[in-house]
Amino acid sequence: MPGFFGKHYYTLDPKGRIIIPAPFREILSSNYSLKLIFVNDIFDRCICAYPIDEWNQLMEKMKGKPQTLEAVRYYMRRVVGSAVECEIDKQGRTLVPASLRDDAGLDGEVVMIGQGNRIEIWNKKEFVDVADPSKVDRKTYMEQLSGLGL
Repeated sequence: MPGFFGKHYYTLDPKGRIIIPAPFREILSSNYSLKLIFVNDIFDRCICAYPIDEWNQLMEKMKGKPQTLEAVRYYMRRVVGSAVECEIDKQGRTLVPASLRDDAGLDGEVVMIGQGNRIEIWNKKEFVDVADPSKVDRKTYMEQLSGLGL
């Protein structure tokens, strides 16, 4: 199944809506529905947008996880507890819930990044900072990715 790829720059409108990039809408309309589940990312200060089918698969995986583990409880609180279903309108826009905009620091220019089965939505300034190659431990990353066969 095709996935979400690429980087797109947009601006939130005064009502907190964002345009979903045309290539992402095409993937949604041909493989899913025009509804997304928006959630906080587990560690990063961004929003993840999942097609409903992908979100349901993730929730199925979570059913079997031990709720006594701190990491699972944190995931449930941070990610699952923030989930909001959002529909895309005829102009290709969707409202980003205010609570998620606040958590991710979205207030103007944003970057939407395709991540295969989901879309990440970042504050542009924060994304530029976290994606800066000069700020990562290249040697460690190269070793880790090599160990994964990448």
